[in-house]
Amino acid sequence: MDDIEAIKQLKARYFRTMDTKDWAAMREVFTDDVVIDSTESGGEVVSGADAFVTFLQGAIGEALTVHHGHMPEIELTSSTSATGIWALQDLIRWPDGTELTGYGHYHETYEKVGGEVDGAWRTRSSKLTRLRMDFVAGGGA
Repeated sequence: MDDIEAIKQLKARYFRTMDTKDWAAMREVFTDDVVIDSTESGGEVVSGADAFVTFLQGAIGEALTVHHGHMPEIELTSSTSATGIWALQDLIRWPDGTELTGYGHYHETYEKVGGEVDGAWRTRSSKLTRLRMDFVAGGGA
């Protein structure tokens, strides 16, 4: 498999493990020192893969989520690094009925860890930007 396809599969795994709440598999998507920036969508900057997975568990662990990534723009910047931009649509429904439907982009960097030939691609940084967020208030659990 070529590197660009491997990065596409990495991002697909990110979406699937988030929506299925497979936190152990989600952890493997990132470098240990990943930096996640969701400040432009009302979130925060989280540094470190373990810290980010813990953050997600608290923020959406009880929610139903559906994430779709589209139209990847991936550029290999070296044999072990790449950048990517993904269009995003997501739906989050918390137990109290509150819903968020969001539209935006992920701006990411990737690193091939474990060697140039036999290594595996991991997300090194991710910045979520939003074009639109639609909220529906919940009515209680």
